Amino acid sequence: MKQYAILGWAVLCFWMWAVLTPLGAADWPQWRGPQRNGISSETGWTSRWSAAGPRIVWRAQVGQGFSSVAVKGGRVYTMGNTNGRDTVYCLNATNGKVLWTHSYACDAGGYPGPRATPTVDGDKVYTLSREGHAFCLNAATGQVIWSADLQRQTGAYPPRWGFAGSPLVEGNLVIYNVGTAGVALDKNSGKLVWKSGAGTAGYASPVAFNVGNQRGVAIFSAQALIAVNPTNGRVLWQHPWYTSYDVNAADPIFAGEYVFISSNYNRGGALLKISGGRPQVVWENRNMRNHFNSCVLVNGYLYGNDEGRLACVEFRTGAERWRQGGMGKGGLIAADGNLICLTERGMLVIVKATPERYTELASAQVLRGTCWTQPVLANGFIFCRSHEGELVCVDVRGK
Repeated sequence: MKQYAILGWAVLCFWMWAVLTPLGAADWPQWRGPQRNGISSETGWTSRWSAAGPRIVWRAQVGQGFSSVAVKGGRVYTMGNTNGRDTVYCLNATNGKVLWTHSYACDAGGYPGPRATPTVDGDKVYTLSREGHAFCLNAATGQVIWSADLQRQTGAYPPRWGFAGSPLVEGNLVIYNVGTAGVALDKNSGKLVWKSGAGTAGYASPVAFNVGNQRGVAIFSAQALIAVNPTNGRVLWQHPWYTSYDVNAADPIFAGEYVFISSNYNRGGALLKISGGRPQVVWENRNMRNHFNSCVLVNGYLYGNDEGRLACVEFRTGAERWRQGGMGKGGLIAADGNLICLTERGMLVIVKATPERYTELASAQVLRGTCWTQPVLANGFIFCRSHEGELVCVDVRGK
């Protein structure tokens, strides 16, 4: 009878979540969303707020860090560090109640806390710590299915500020930016499938792409963008990209046979064309200098954080269209023709994604502290977090 009661309660909770979920809604199961490009397919959400701003549904404390959130099936997954222990959190998306946690020892390090975002795939959650601890957890219960010490398995030491790339599930593999050009484990067993050299990783997350008939995964090392065959780790091509302090942190953005890359410290950005299995530079300038928050590509234009300013740049030419101050080191995503931005000081700003001019639709202070983590839109709610560990859920459901 107890099993039937638990099942009934689970069905009721799912029914309530489904009823409250607006039409046109979409989950956000991994870093940078379903397509790993920072763009949501969600429609029907609103930026028409009252003078007091949008309604804050709940707030929660999740420890120090820069981990964003993954949202799937009415649950929110994120990570934080408290007193030298990382914790993976699973929260109820509608009320912020903690459903389960999984903790383990991990040094908080400089700019304390984890950087990577959990990846939800089916009934499993994959995480990576700044020291290379990889976990596969049951998404419903938090039970450990398998774990791996990637630093020990690969011989690769973390970069200066710790491993930061979020796990990428590719077929039956889960791929991490650890080592010279990544490492892949069997997603069900955790068994090592392939690894690269023990060189220094960059901070960006692995990104899968298709160019012609070739499926690849692009991985930023400390000094190059490297494309590998996801099945065996064989290098397909690479392009040198040197940045001060080896901070290659923004993800590459693919569109057909083209890929955009960018770094800060006045390094700038470049558009590469993959032709004949080799990258060729189409343009390179300093109109878009992403520090660690990546751009979004909307209708042929890049929108992103250029050294503290929100900027719009034409994808095919690199020509600047406009820029606006006030971002700090904040991040952004895109949905339904708009940009959803979270400034470094916790201001949530909605901007029209148009190259003609900067057009602000709404803004509201939703957090205090240091906000370097991009916001997330899922099922009518925007989730924002601060480095200090406050996670806030904002109601933007259309009425």
